[in-house]
This record gives sequence, C-alpha cells and structure tokens, in this order.
Amino acid sequence: MTDVFIAGIAMTVFGRHAERTLDDLAGEALRGALADAGCGAADIGTAFYAGMTNGPLQGQISIPGQVIFSKIGIEAIPIFNVENACASGSSAVHLAIQAIRAGACDIALALGAEKMNIPDKAKAFALFEAGWDVSRAEENYATLIRMGEGIVPPPGSESPKPYSRFMAIYAALCRLHMRRFGTTQRQIAAVSAKNHGHSVHNPYSQFRQAFTIDEILAAPPITYPLTLPMCAPLSDGAAAAILCSEAGLKKMTGDRRRAVRVAASVMRSFRHRPAEALEDSVGRRAALAAYEQAGLGPDDMDVAEVHDASAMGEIIQVENLGFVPFGDGGPAAERGDFTLGGRIPVNPSGGLESKGHPLGATGIGQLFELVCQLRGEAGGRQVDGARFAIQENGGGLAGVEEAALAIHILGKV
Repeated sequence: MTDVFIAGIAMTVFGRHAERTLDDLAGEALRGALADAGCGAADIGTAFYAGMTNGPLQGQISIPGQVIFSKIGIEAIPIFNVENACASGSSAVHLAIQAIRAGACDIALALGAEKMNIPDKAKAFALFEAGWDVSRAEENYATLIRMGEGIVPPPGSESPKPYSRFMAIYAALCRLHMRRFGTTQRQIAAVSAKNHGHSVHNPYSQFRQAFTIDEILAAPPITYPLTLPMCAPLSDGAAAAILCSEAGLKKMTGDRRRAVRVAASVMRSFRHRPAEALEDSVGRRAALAAYEQAGLGPDDMDVAEVHDASAMGEIIQVENLGFVPFGDGGPAAERGDFTLGGRIPVNPSGGLESKGHPLGATGIGQLFELVCQLRGEAGGRQVDGARFAIQENGGGLAGVEEAALAIHILGKV
C-alpha cells in the first residue's frame, strides 16, 4: 500500500468556548495544522469535515463542511461531510487515508469541530439519544440496561439530575464486567484518577485537576458505579490533520523528520452478538485487523489513546487491544500498568474524561496526542522512547457494542 503520513496536526484547547464560533475554532485548528506541516490551504486536494452538532444545535443540517471551510480558506476542491457519531473524526482521517492511497490526491485534510455547550443542555444531551436506532429506542435501552442485572446499586449512588441515558448504558457495561470478572468500583475509579492526573500536564485539556481514587469515589454520583469525574463532559473544540503521500510530503516545507507514518487504519462496524462474546466484539476485531495491517502486535505498542467517554471504556478497550487478558483491565489499572511510567501508558492526554469530548473532533484530538508523543513533544506527559502508538475511537451503539469503531496505528518515520 501507498505510505501515508501525518505531516501536520493541531487542536484547540477543548472546553467551554461561549464567545467563539464554530468556524473560529475550526480556523484555529486548520491554521495550526497547515503551519505544522509547512504547506498552504491551496495544497490540499481533498477535505473531510467531521461534525455532529452543526444540524441539531446550530441549524446547519446540510453541507456544514462546505460552509465552514469556505469561511476559513478551503474552497473548490472535493469536500465530504462525515458523521459516524463519536467516531466521526477518526472516520474522516480514515477516508483521507483512503483518498491518498487511491491516488485521488497527494495531500488531504481531516478536520472535526463541535460547539456542544449551549444554554439548553437538554438539547445537547439529546444528541446522544440519536446514536442508536431511534425507531427502536426503548427496545435498545431495555436490552442494554439488562446487561447490568445482578448488581444492585447502593443507596445514594444515583444522581437526581438529568443526564443522557447513555450514562446508564455505560453503567450497565460496568456492572456486566463487575459481575463477570469481579471488577470493582475502586478499579474503575483508578482509571479516572490516573487520567485526571495525566491531564495536569496537558495544556489542551478541558480539566487539569488531579484527583485521588478516594476523591473520585466520593464525587457526585451519576449512576452506579459511575461518579462525575469518571465521565466525559460536554465540550467545544476543533482538531485538524494534514495527511499526505510521499509525493505530498516532498511538497511541504516542514521538517520531514517530524512526519509520522500511518502503519494501520481500520474501520469496523458492529455485528449482532451475545454480550458475553468478547472475542467477537467490534473493538477486538478492529484491533486484530489493525495489528495485521501494521505487521505489529500489542507488545510493540508504546502508548495508546482510547475512547473513555466513561472510565469503564478504557478498561474494555485495553482488553480489546490485547494489552491484558479479558477481565484483567481493572486490576491492571489499579496496579498502575497504564499510568505514565507504567508498562504501557494509556491516555497520557487525560482521555475524554479530562481532555474533553467534542464529538467530531475527539478522534483527531487523540491522534494529535499520539503524534506529539512520537515526536517527543509531549512535555510533562511524554512517554520515553515512544516508537509505535495506537488509537481507538468508537461511536454510537448498535446491538451491545459500538456502531462504528476506528483503530489507527502510528509509527516514527
């Protein structure tokens, strides 16, 4: 296959940006990525825009990419709008890679941007209710909630405040894992404490406050076993990546040694399976395909960014990625295996729980972190000697798993 590189990448600070517009955030990310690559907007051959909030929250139901890109200097070229729930940004990157490998262009842009913080929070939370088959919403919810049966929430562990029903589903996934493998709430809290600790060193993170495990456990409850710091917030932000072939790389003025090679790019969708069939999960299938494509395995990975919309997500995904056997994600987190300085650092950025989760920008934000790590430019959160990095980013729910899931493996040039 044609070698593909990330030549430039940038992101805004994720967080609440009440005074900024969506195209302002997108423009900052684009300018940063172009400067990082050493190329101009006129060099881009194809562009992919990832976003979910444009229609329901801003009213731009159609052609959001064309509208936003026209305001920040991208016109005339092929522009595609990508929506794959929380995996939209990674899907845009995957399509950009495909365009380059197909010979459609030498240089492609993937950009994700969202404005989720609006006065009507219920409207923002409703976005998550669209991340499954809406014609069978109640049936979906009942099926997923049943996964948590057998674990009785203790008194006072349910929030009186309204939250997305997806939090109840994440909690059901926690309880399934707890019942099957003996995973504890403290182990889930260890993931969250680790990620909030990592975020202290990340200037792009929405939250930069460290918490102990006991502080995580004592925080306001969402729904058992999840507490507030274990869950990703509503976030505004943008991220952009400039991808290219070898020919495209030669056109750029940036330092070639800072380019990062894409060793694997894999997208998979859900399949109907029993909740207990973990080896057949979309995350596991995608990970195995990515390792095969890269000619590498779990032991070759030096650092990972995984989708932790709740802390339980990290436990599930480190198992899917093969870092530990199924069922050992919780104990490994409590041992410190995934902490900076541990066996394989996971979410050195702080993860979605701390860095933030502006849906369409999330996957590209994960890749930004991994590119920084491979370049040795991650500052206080740097993983020593990182050569290979892996990203996992899922979106939506279908059956008992993510509807769409992306895996990217990156390597130093």
